[in-house]
Amino acid sequence: MMSVNFIEYKQDQGIAHVIINNPARMNSMTRKMWGELEVIFNQIQIDKQVKCVIVRGVGQHFCAGGDISEYAQFRFNSETLENFHEKTVWNGLKAMLSCDVPILAQIQGNCMGAGVEIACCCDIRLCSDNSLFGAPIAKLGFPMAPKEAELVVRELGLPVARQLLLEACVFSAHQMHALGFVSEVTGVDDLSVSVAQRSGKISSLSIEAARLNKQTLRSLVQGYKSSAQLSEDVTQHPYAYASNAHHREGVMAFLEKRRPQF
Repeated sequence: MMSVNFIEYKQDQGIAHVIINNPARMNSMTRKMWGELEVIFNQIQIDKQVKCVIVRGVGQHFCAGGDISEYAQFRFNSETLENFHEKTVWNGLKAMLSCDVPILAQIQGNCMGAGVEIACCCDIRLCSDNSLFGAPIAKLGFPMAPKEAELVVRELGLPVARQLLLEACVFSAHQMHALGFVSEVTGVDDLSVSVAQRSGKISSLSIEAARLNKQTLRSLVQGYKSSAQLSEDVTQHPYAYASNAHHREGVMAFLEKRRPQF
């Protein structure tokens, strides 16, 4: 097993395991972890021995979002905020989206914000019946970045994305199953068994066919606007809100463990 800081990576008989490992913060993603995610998936893409990837979190949660303890360091300046979303975060997500190996998401507990985005990059999603899904960043006073929002809309649909972002709705495992976002809901103790069965089936099939199928499926969704086009259409300056009072108040209120005053 090779441990790469907070994202662990190991291989077992053609199955790659990518493990989000920040349990003290419910596996929230740090800036460093986004970089590690990018490196690992770029490695998987060129590794001809890998036939399937399983993405999961350590312990009781998949990923509770971004690590808010870092936010005051970079979120209140538009340039550093843009760099975070357009490079740090998006490069990690793009590496997943560009990966031709089938990716399974093994989700339990909190799957919020960044966790939803990572899950959106997976091909097949399974979750336990205690899973919760959301992106309640409106409580922190800021919007979802354009490229990330496009990803969520593509996978979840515009009506659900509106509920996630405008109401800060949190959805249950069974609601997400009904929406088609997850393929199967199991008990907590049965989740790993179900994921193992599916990954075993996938890895028994032709990896060359899988790679070609993923390339074909990507080409079929080109009717959606490209992320670059969307970003320009939404606004010429998508991170101008960095110094916005609500943005600062939302983040600082969370860090100071008080109710925000918007």
